[in-house]
Order: sequence, then structure tokens, then C-alpha cells
Amino acid sequence: MLSQPNLAMYQLNRFYQECVASRKSTIGKTIRDVCKIVQDILKEVETEEPRFISTLTENGDRYDVAYVLSPTEFEIILYLNQMGVFNFVDDGSFITASGYLSARKIRSRFQTLVAQAVDKSQYRDCVKLIQDTSEVKLRIKDRYVVQITAAFRCGNIWPRSASHWPLPVATWPSPALVHEVKQEGCDLHSKETPNLQGKQSAMEGDAWLMSFNQAEDILLSLGCRRKSLSILKTLRDRHMDVGPSSPITTYILKTLLLFECEKHPHEAEWDEIALGDRIIGVLLQMVSCLQCRKCPHYFIPSLDLLKGKPTVLLDQAAKQAWRLLRELITNPRALENL
Repeated sequence: MLSQPNLAMYQLNRFYQECVASRKSTIGKTIRDVCKIVQDILKEVETEEPRFISTLTENGDRYDVAYVLSPTEFEIILYLNQMGVFNFVDDGSFITASGYLSARKIRSRFQTLVAQAVDKSQYRDCVKLIQDTSEVKLRIKDRYVVQITAAFRCGNIWPRSASHWPLPVATWPSPALVHEVKQEGCDLHSKETPNLQGKQSAMEGDAWLMSFNQAEDILLSLGCRRKSLSILKTLRDRHMDVGPSSPITTYILKTLLLFECEKHPHEAEWDEIALGDRIIGVLLQMVSCLQCRKCPHYFIPSLDLLKGKPTVLLDQAAKQAWRLLRELITNPRALENL
């Protein structure tokens, strides 16, 4: 692939038109079916507790607050901003002893409301609330898992823990793009702390987790970056999935792609002709991270996205990623059979 860029571009475009488009179409249909069910449940939740107003609305052919984690796993964000944070702060039942708004208490109340809504729903025969977690997760039709995450939108607020970004030596992103990203801000999500699920302290459970989804999407909006991510997701589903606990998540792919953007800061390096090289670059990073058992968060490098992952899964994933990478490097027509 590296030595024949024109052939690589042809192969990748064909792979995109056949395999990626098929994946998107299938997942799009699944999301519409799943969101129809979740909308019904959230409507009942809102009836019982008006502070939990559903933000799950269709925008053309997509849902802005629905995220694909895998072809069978989805996350839906429920923004609580509509009624304002003070509607929760004024209610002492959501406040910690230190006077902070508790993510855990919000999550617990929301989980109770969703459980009641599921029991009343017309879809109750095909929807079950997953019990072994404090998070709100629904199993739909015994096949799909949907996590509904309560969150606050923090537009125009950039967290202190990411204040170093971008580094002074970085030539990407441009100052204008940096300004746009920081104006976008971040989200605060009510979630269990990764790698401490089931054993976190009350204080850790009360904490809100930062999310940079919108900021990351802005950074990947130019050139063939989004196309690269779609191809990587499809390759992951077909050749690098070691099961439900696979360390190669969609978010890992997005993170490595952002680092690849820093390594190749010029827009010409993200033209269609260079797409094959960028895919190879991300896969090389992935193999390295899996072998080193560490993948830093893009905005907060001290946060390791692979922390707590079982060694056996990391080794399996590294072997699969290397097998795929070797095939792409050595066989110019590899994508015809992948």
C-alpha cells in the first residue's frame, strides 16, 4: 500500500463504497430502531421527573446525541442543561456532604426512573435494564446494549487539566481551529470511573467525568480524517475485535487518529492520495500502544485509556492489529479480501 499510492487510493475508495457504506447503512437502521424505543422510555421518564428532559431528537438522518461504540453498542447522551444546574443543586438529595452536585446520586435517581419507565413501556417485552452496574444500560432485543448517560454541556469552558493543549511546539491544529475547539468546551458525564467499576469509592462515584466528543469531532472535520476513521472502524469490526471487552475501541481509534494528525500537520497530507499512509500510521501506533500496554488520552495524556485492560486481551489485540498491518503493507491488493 505504501509503495503504490494510486492503487491504494483506488482500493480504499472501493473498500469504502462497499464495506464502509454497508456498515454505515446497517448501523444507521439499527440506531433508528433503537432510538425509537429509547425515545418512548425517556418520554415516560420526563413525565415522572421533568428535570430529565429528553434531548434525543432526530436531525435529518441522524441523532446528534447518539454515539456508536460498536455495531451492537450505543451511547445516548441526556443533557440536563435545559432546566439548569440549579434545579438539581437546590434539591439537597443530589448534593454531597462537601456541597457538590453528585454524579452518583443523579445516576441513581435516573436509573430508578428508567427502570420504572421500562416496566410501563410498550416495548417492555424486548427491553431489559442491565442490573450489574450503577450506569443506565438497556439490553434491547437481547442483542443491543444502549447506555444512556446523564450529562451537562459546558460550552466555552476549557478544563484546567487540558490547559497545556496544544503544546507550544505543535504545528497542528491551527490557532483558529484551537480557538474553535476551546469555544466548544467539554461535557461532564455521570459515569462509573473507568477501570474502577464496581469497586470505586463514594467520592469517586460522586465525580463527573469529562468528555471531549464535540471538540474531537471538530478536529477531525477537515480533509479525509472522518473518512479515515470510518475505514478504521470497519477494519476493527471485521479484523480486530476480540469480544465485548476488546481494548481496540472506537474511542482508541479516534485518539490515535488525532495523534496522527499532529504527526502530519499539513492539509496536503490528508488528501485522498495519502489516505493509505495515514491508515498505516494509525495502525502502527495501535500496535505500539497495545504492546506497551499504554495509550494516552489526546487532551489529557496522563490518563491511560488502556489502564486495567487484561494483558491477555491486549496481547490478542496486538497480534490481530499486527496481522492486519502486515497484510496491508505487503499486499497492494489486501483490501480486496479484507
